[in-house]
Amino acid sequence: MVESSIGGVVPAVKGEGMRRMGDKEEGGSVRDEEVGTVTEWELDRELLCPICMQIIKDAFLTACGHSFCYMCIVTHLHNKSDCPCCSHYLTTSQLYPNFLLDKLMKKTSARQISKTASPVEQFRHSLEQGCEVSIKELDALLLMLSEKKRKLEQEEAERNMQILLDFLQMLRKQKVDELSEVQHDLQYIKEDLNSVERHRIDLYRARDRYSMKLRMLADDPIGKKPWSSSTDRNFGGLFSTSRNAPGGLPTGNLTYKKVDSKAQISSPGPQRKDTSISELNSQHMSQSGLAVVRKKRVNAQFNDLQECYLQKRRQLANKSRVKEEKDADVVQREGYSEGLADFQSVLSTFTRYSIEFDRDDELFATAGVSRRIKVFDFSSVVNEPADAHCPVVEMSTRSKLSCLSWNKYTKNHIASSDYDGIVTVWDVTTRQSVMEYEEHEKRAWSVDFSRTEPSMLVSGSDDCKVKVWCTKQEASVLNIDMKANICCVKYNPGSSVHIAVGSADHHIHYYDLRNTSQPVHIFSGHRKAVSYVKFLSNNELASASTDSTLRLWDVKDNLPVRTLRGHTNEKNFVGLSVNNEFLSCGSETNEVFVYHKAISKPVTWHRFGSPDIDEADEDAGSYFISAVCWKSDSPTMLAANSQGTIKVLVLAA
Repeated sequence: MVESSIGGVVPAVKGEGMRRMGDKEEGGSVRDEEVGTVTEWELDRELLCPICMQIIKDAFLTACGHSFCYMCIVTHLHNKSDCPCCSHYLTTSQLYPNFLLDKLMKKTSARQISKTASPVEQFRHSLEQGCEVSIKELDALLLMLSEKKRKLEQEEAERNMQILLDFLQMLRKQKVDELSEVQHDLQYIKEDLNSVERHRIDLYRARDRYSMKLRMLADDPIGKKPWSSSTDRNFGGLFSTSRNAPGGLPTGNLTYKKVDSKAQISSPGPQRKDTSISELNSQHMSQSGLAVVRKKRVNAQFNDLQECYLQKRRQLANKSRVKEEKDADVVQREGYSEGLADFQSVLSTFTRYSIEFDRDDELFATAGVSRRIKVFDFSSVVNEPADAHCPVVEMSTRSKLSCLSWNKYTKNHIASSDYDGIVTVWDVTTRQSVMEYEEHEKRAWSVDFSRTEPSMLVSGSDDCKVKVWCTKQEASVLNIDMKANICCVKYNPGSSVHIAVGSADHHIHYYDLRNTSQPVHIFSGHRKAVSYVKFLSNNELASASTDSTLRLWDVKDNLPVRTLRGHTNEKNFVGLSVNNEFLSCGSETNEVFVYHKAISKPVTWHRFGSPDIDEADEDAGSYFISAVCWKSDSPTMLAANSQGTIKVLVLAA
């Protein structure tokens, strides 16, 4: 007797019926309908062991007439001396093998296998059960299996060849497309090379004509005086543009050193001819050096510039022939294709600038932890020979300030947000607050006036709420509840109903204020909190994050455009400002970085320094840029760092 795990059995009364059924099956003359009244489900149930509830195996019958798996009943009797079904006293000596039930189980198992098993499994089961097979039958089976194996191997090889063929065809198509694209690119480059060469020859000829006329005028005593006056004006303007002085603000006030304009005036009288030639030679040397610097910048950013050129060239090459014919006169006159002209504007702005100090003539406002809003006059700050300048307007606040926003229509109105969550609209002329909004429950990080609807402004706070205000009402007009802290908000400059919201959830949420149930789109890509959002145009959005990246987005097509890297920003608000072409931001290395929107690496950067900062100062390494601001679309910007130094910087040739 073999001990094993066994299935279940039925009660003794129905066992007799099953034995009769087994006898009839053994005779092989009874149909399925005549097996009895027990259904298939009931039969399967009757074949279960009352202990383990599995199909019975190695069935044993008790003195009281119940059948169990041998191992089940033996294990039970080791613990308790009774029948699990009727509780009758029972010992192991009262157990008897149930051969008939075992035989029935084997037939039932075989029948179930025949219903569900594959032919191979059935054949294997037959061999295991001792089915007798002759050598001739085995040879036939082996031959059939061998042929089947070869057929399967052939089909598998065909499938593999088909997969390989599909891959090679796909690869060929891809390479043909790439080759076609390269050929088109080479054609564009060839056309542009010819255009640029023709244009360069025209410029050389024009320069030669200008030089000849210049020499003739220089040798002509009649034309000598007017030429000298003209040259004085031209060269005086050129040199004054390229000579500017640095300025800093150690304690929140701007310092500036005025340029000595007398040094730029050339000597008058008979020495004009020699002086002019000297200036021309000096200018030529200066231009040569500048050309070398520009070439180095192009080489350093060659991959990005190549991508930018090909992108613009391909896009414009896809325009219709009708459009090209309409613009044919412009192309012929310029000597450039439209795509090349567009790229040249990017290339010229990219290679032409470096950061230097400059002066401007407009008001600017500053605010921060000093709890004061200070308004300075650019003209006074830059032109007056004072070491420190006082603001023209100063307004005290109750709390530290986090953001300012000028009203683009009502020039004397400026909005502020502070650490107490208060949004205030100020009148700079009267130095008084016009409106105060105190609905935010935590610190308000950002505020912005709408450019198309000057009475509307929006704010965002650590209370996870965006609120829209109207200067004509005392309460908020609209409220948007979000799930994370709000770090920045900005109106679309071309719409009064669209805003961008930067959040601590690493996303930018773009809302239509007419339906705030869900954002129009969510821009994902930043790995940390979004600290700033700014619009370059109605469709171009820039964002800054503490993951040390800037990102550009297309809000019209809901697409990411480019990622800009180079500065360091992991924990602080370092500022972000944009104009039509450039983005500027601060860095935790105490530097200001400038990017062109078509290039992913910085165009240039400027490190803050101050006479008051000792290079050996241990705290010098902890200073960072805290704010930057372009002056509209001019090359002039303001930048401030965490020490309180404010500088006027300009992108200049």
